[in-house]
Formats: sequence, C-alpha cells, structure tokens
Amino acid sequence: MVASLEDIQRRVASTKKTRQITAAMQMVSTSKLSQIQRQGGSYYDYADRLHDMVAHIAEANIANPAGTLLEQREVKKVGFLVITSDRGLVGGYNSTVLKGLMSIIHERKLKPEQIELLVIGGNGADFLKKRGYDLAYEYREVSDVPTFNDVREIVKTVTEMYDNAVFDELTVVYNHFVSRISNEFRAEKMLPVTTDDMVDPNGETTVHAEYDVEPSAEAILQVILPQYAQSLIYGAILDAKTAEHAASSAAMSSATDNAKEIIDRLDLQYNRARQSAITTEITEITGGMAALE
Repeated sequence: MVASLEDIQRRVASTKKTRQITAAMQMVSTSKLSQIQRQGGSYYDYADRLHDMVAHIAEANIANPAGTLLEQREVKKVGFLVITSDRGLVGGYNSTVLKGLMSIIHERKLKPEQIELLVIGGNGADFLKKRGYDLAYEYREVSDVPTFNDVREIVKTVTEMYDNAVFDELTVVYNHFVSRISNEFRAEKMLPVTTDDMVDPNGETTVHAEYDVEPSAEAILQVILPQYAQSLIYGAILDAKTAEHAASSAAMSSATDNAKEIIDRLDLQYNRARQSAITTEITEITGGMAALE
C-alpha cells in the first residue's frame, strides 16, 4: 500500500509540473494573439485603401487586361498556397487545413501533375512530403507576429511564380480567425485577381471613392495589382497566424483544465488509499491487543 501511495504522489507531482507548463504556454499564446491583433489593425487600413483604388480602376471597364494579374488564363496547373504551423500543440488547427486541401484536390479530381504546392509551415510540408507530393516552394519559421517585411520573400515569390506561368490559378488554403475559441477553414482564389467581390448584383462597385488616374488606368494597374495581390496573400498569412495563436491558447487552456481534473482525481484516490491504509493499521493493532489479552 505504501508503494501505491508513493506512486500516486509521483503522478500528482508530474501532472502539476505539466499543468504549470501548459498554463505558461497559454499565457504566451494569449500574449502573441493580442500582439498580432494589434499588428493587423494597420494592415487592414492599408488593405481597405488599396481595395478602394483597385475597385475604382475596375470601374473604368478595362477592355484588355492582358499582361496584368486580371488576365484569365487557361488553367493548366493549379497552385495551392497551404498555410500551417511549424509547431504542434495547436489542437486541430493543422489537420483542418490539410483535410480541407485533400478534399478540394479530390473534389476537383486534380492529378499530381496538375498541382503546384507551395507550403508555409513545417507541419504542412512534412505531411505532404510523406504522402509523395513534390513541393514547388516551402517556407518554415514564419515569425509569430509577421510584418510585411518578414514575409516579403514569400509573397513576392508566389506572385512571380504566377507571372512566370508556373501555375495559372492560385488558391490559398488556411484557417480564418473567428474568435479566441474558434476558427474556420477557408480556400480563397487569389490569383488571377478578380473584382467580382467589388461589384454588387446591380453591376455597380461597392465603393465610390474618387481618384484621378495618370497616365492611364492600364499603366496604374501594372503597378497596383501586384501590390494588391501581395497584400491579399499577406493578409491570409496574418489571419492564419492569428488563428494559430488562438488555437494554441485554447488547446493549452484545455490541457491545463484537464491536468487539474486529473490532479483532483489523484488526490481523491490518494486520500482513499491513505484512509484504507490507516484503517488496516488500526485493525491490525486492535487485533494484536486482543490477542495479548
């Protein structure tokens, strides 16, 4: 019985240490979540202004979008930018993205030779490599609170690959941040750039900002569309990282709560075992005294 009590005590001590670690990790993830949400504020202001400019130029009804990111090419190869995390302990964050990607490939009946995979995050890269997929691009160790300069290489490489016809269409698959306790899978077609979401059912643009265009709408498009496409990709990375920190915080909170429940059960088990041992000792003493009489 003594050995059993010692075993329970060891398990309690071990679980308490685990709880301390998960509680600390939850605090770190929550702090990073707050930081990236503040970082996102300035990006969304910029993205809104850029969106307005592109929408205004779209009102010009550009007759010949050839040579711009608006050009609709024959889709011979589909590019997927897959955004996952580098680390674990994020609940179902990565599995949701990867299952969603596999589902899209299956539904569209895409063959390996029709796919170009670009992966951000070690979990996604390792998953796809183990299943025999060749990666056209791989990037690991994105900073926890990425600025545009941090991911400039990524977004520039992706748009250049599209310009060079490595693929004819780009879909970004990632988890969208909904709240601190939930996120949702998204698959967004980002290249070629489409203005469909800027136009309402009546055919009017959803923004009405006034801009003077010099020297021409076509010339402006050549400059602004790559910036717009890169901002969309950066926004997806920022959104995915926000969802990652939220998932990590929620997972560590759940792990901390579970550890507490285990400790409570072990404490109860220890108290019962100790009570049983004391009762046994009293019985043995009483029996010995009775034998002496």
